[in-house]
Amino acid sequence: MVPSSTWRLGQALDLYSRARGLGLATQAAAGRPLQVLGERQGNRLRVRLLDDGYPGWAEAGPLAAAAEPAPRPQPRVLQRHQIEAALPGVLALALGWMERPNTYLWGGTLGPDFDCSGLVQAAFASAGIWLPRDAYLQERFCQPVAVHPGQTQLLAAGDLIFFGTPQRCTHVGLHLGGGRYLHSSGREHGRNGLGIDDLHPHNPHPVARHYRQELRGAGRVMHGHDGSPLPA
Repeated sequence: MVPSSTWRLGQALDLYSRARGLGLATQAAAGRPLQVLGERQGNRLRVRLLDDGYPGWAEAGPLAAAAEPAPRPQPRVLQRHQIEAALPGVLALALGWMERPNTYLWGGTLGPDFDCSGLVQAAFASAGIWLPRDAYLQERFCQPVAVHPGQTQLLAAGDLIFFGTPQRCTHVGLHLGGGRYLHSSGREHGRNGLGIDDLHPHNPHPVARHYRQELRGAGRVMHGHDGSPLPA
């Protein structure tokens, strides 16, 4: 495949975080555009998804079978009022995923198995709203909204809630309203898949308690990603 060429996927494709190994970086659904960056190691090619700027390594054979040449897509400019109109559908779809058996999958974006930021990205992408791929990038992308445990009056449904350490965001949830949020979390924190928790300080559930202690803040999606490459 020609370096710098643009392709569109005709079927879903896994992207890996390294040139070797099984570590999943993300999953690309059919229809997504990507660029071949030219670097090749073994059977893998370095590529970049164009709608969110995310890089990864793809197996050359499956990539060739899944993709066809396509023009570079034009950025879609979205305003906040358009995003607000789409949010009921975004939330309904995300809640519907809970009805299917699922487990937490690092790198999962296709469902029903997701990681935390993959769930958020896929829910918004269903409405044509592209967000960055990872939780820390989503935090940077959003307009900050003040939030504290038990003080969630400034949050709107569809806002994102961020968790992690003081140094870095490591987890994200989709706010449903009233401090309740949907997220995908691993078994090490008491669940293995999708669930709903809340920020109420007296909620004794171990998953809610764990993430309440790691609350960093919240953010509001004000526009869609413009397709530019993201920082590493």
